[in-house]
Amino acid sequence: MVVTSRTESPEAEPSGSGLPLPELTSRPRHVAIIMDGNGRWARARGLGRSEGHRAGAEAIRPVIERLAAHGVEVLTLFGFSTENWGRPRAEVQTILRLGGEFIDRYLDELHRQGVQLRHLGDPERLPAALQKRVRHAVERTAHNDRMIVNLAFNYGGRADIVDAVRRLVEEGVPAALITEDAITSRLATAGLPEPDLLIRTGGERRVSNFLVWQSSYSEYYFTDLQWPDFDAAAVDAALLEYASRRRRFGRVDDGVEDSDTAITGTGG
Repeated sequence: MVVTSRTESPEAEPSGSGLPLPELTSRPRHVAIIMDGNGRWARARGLGRSEGHRAGAEAIRPVIERLAAHGVEVLTLFGFSTENWGRPRAEVQTILRLGGEFIDRYLDELHRQGVQLRHLGDPERLPAALQKRVRHAVERTAHNDRMIVNLAFNYGGRADIVDAVRRLVEEGVPAALITEDAITSRLATAGLPEPDLLIRTGGERRVSNFLVWQSSYSEYYFTDLQWPDFDAAAVDAALLEYASRRRRFGRVDDGVEDSDTAITGTGG
């Protein structure tokens, strides 16, 4: 886990900005991002929260492009949680409207770039017009294979697990055959690699019901940067930090004697 404290950044670089890609000794296959801090970004500038969400929506495309340039295979963006319905109605409506506008504005470009869009979460509570846009985006990009971008909209990690268990019950799977793999294969992310790196912007240090099953062995990267300020340079910094870590998945490094495990506990 790392916490960064950079609070200001240049404007997000557009595609082809010329910022050189750093050399990475390893790179994550799947990056998940909690896009937090739009409201605080707006407040610091004397703007309304809706302007913060709009700036946050503008920050998405450059991040997708930078991660694609690094060869990341899957990106999952936490745009709207099942708990976010409890926010003021006007703010909820703004976020939902911006979701539709993002699809309208960038779908053609993302399709040309080979991005496959998927939706994670329950679409039924979304406005009918947004449901239609999401279905269209998913269907149109279904055969693209450069990068998968999961848009987690009306998504909750606990609900994801509950839905998977309900499917097992509906399928009549005996209790003795309910395994981790059985649950994993029925989650919204079935068939995808689990997140290697989970990034949260905005200064908070929690995962907020996001991919709680899938991220059990993710590397966490917390930054004080607000989401609208998370640019290509910030992406590079997160990936460089990831590349510097040694992932052990509960095991010990080669050459460390077994007795060390009993001293240090379960490890990470």
